[in-house]
Order: sequence, then C-alpha cells, then structure tokens
Amino acid sequence: MVKGCRMVESTLLFFIRREYAKLRKSEQKVADYILQNPDEVEQLSIAEVSRKAACSQPTTMRFVRAIGYESYTEFKRALMEERQEKRRKDKPEILYGYELKKTERIEGIPAKVISTTIKLLEDTLQNISVKSLKKAIKLLVEARDIVIYGVENSNSTACDLMTKLLYLGFQCKIYEDSYLQTISANNLREGDVAIGISYSGYSRTTVDVMKLAKRTGAATICITNFEDTLLSRYSDVCICASGEQFLYGNAIFSRTTQTAIVDMIYMGILLYDYDKYTKRLDRNSQIINDRAYKNN
Repeated sequence: MVKGCRMVESTLLFFIRREYAKLRKSEQKVADYILQNPDEVEQLSIAEVSRKAACSQPTTMRFVRAIGYESYTEFKRALMEERQEKRRKDKPEILYGYELKKTERIEGIPAKVISTTIKLLEDTLQNISVKSLKKAIKLLVEARDIVIYGVENSNSTACDLMTKLLYLGFQCKIYEDSYLQTISANNLREGDVAIGISYSGYSRTTVDVMKLAKRTGAATICITNFEDTLLSRYSDVCICASGEQFLYGNAIFSRTTQTAIVDMIYMGILLYDYDKYTKRLDRNSQIINDRAYKNN
C-alpha cells in the first residue's frame, strides 16, 4: 500500500466501506461489486472485474489506488490473504439481520444483537452523505432557535441530540406532546431550524409538523433510515443512514444509526469552531461536575 498501512483491526472490506463516500460515482460501482462478491473477485482479472462492475479498466485502477494499492495484483493478493485467513479460523459468518423466532435461545442473543449493530453502522458509514452532514451543521450553528421532533423510539434520539446541543450553548427544545409539537412548528420563523427524526420517514406526526415548519420559512433537517421518504420531501437537508430494515428489530436497531448520526453532528459542530464550542462545553460540563459527589 502507498498511503500507509490500514488499521490492524479493520478488514479490507470494512476499509472499503469506510472510504466509500470519498470515491467517485464510477469507482463506487467497483466497490459495490467487490463488497458483494469478495470470494468471486479472488478468481477474476482486472478486465473481468471491470466488466462485471460495468465500468472501464482505468476506473477499476483508480479505485485500487484510491484505497491505497499500487496495482490490482497487490490489491487482489491482500484480499485473498484476508479471505484465506478468515477460512482458516473456521468461524461461521456473522449473521446480519434476523427475525426473532420462537425457537431462539437467549444464549444467541448477544452475538446477534452485536453483529446486527456492527452491520448497520458499517452500512451507515458507506451511505452517509458528508455533504448533507456539512449542510446540517452549518444550518445549526447559524440557527436562532432549534426544535427537534420525534415520536416513540425516535424521541430518545431527540432527547440525546437536544442534550448535546444544550451543552454546546444552543437554544434547543423538544416537545413530546403532539399538540405542542404542532403549535411550536407553527410558531417557527425564518432563522429557526426544525429537525425531524423518524426511522421510517413516514411517522405521521413528525411528517406533519415538519411540513408545517417548512411553510413558516424555518430550515428543516431530517434524520431517517431511508431515502426518498415522505419526511425527506419537507426537509432542506436529509441525513440518511443504512437503508436496511429488520422484521421485529426496528424498535431496537433504529436507535443504533440515529445515535451514531447524533454523535456525528455533535463532533462536526465542535470542529466547526473548535475554540468557541469546546470553551462552552467545558463551562457547561463544569456545572454538572460541581453537582456530582466526589469520589474520595
């Protein structure tokens, strides 16, 4: 590799997912094919990979170099060694996504929950739009007032985001009552920001208040798991996560990607004006520290 060694704990396929958003659209076609067919790629030439990925050989080479390899041969060798090592360990494939069946055993739950969480976060890393994230952060730092809307499980994410924004010194609030959500959205005006959080993007209350907020002239941001939803139609910026849905798992795993996005926004704001926001964070954190019992 020419761009330094990959982190030891990261597999090559995970590294590709991590760099996915930085790739050109044409290079992402190569990445998509390799991520979906890693075992098959071991047997293919660069010409065959290019044909199956529906792109040119120069595009495949640009992809190879973009992830840090000098040649396709070097890349394929690294992939083969990694896959062979995986087979030597003789471990079953991690199960991504599952239905909770009557025959399930409690002993298997920890592995399934953790493996599903890992998969969702990897998908989020691959699908997240840095451009949208930057736009959302800019809207927030320039906002006069911020109101966050969410129902059911998304309300816990809303509370988390509100807490983090308050620590950074923003005027931010949430309303759990649907009537108060409607009234607050109607009272927004230009310069304010409304954030709607919905796993499906079709939660009636959240969609309705965001539609109302947009009519007032407020900027609107949505955090959801799927593209092209009803909620996204009323959002100036849409931050979309993994796009994968789980039967019987939505109530659990919706929080996984939402919480990760909240942390991305929080850290992004800190970097937007590091000295300003770390100073506010230190000042507000000290208030909490003063209210804690000392561990002598």
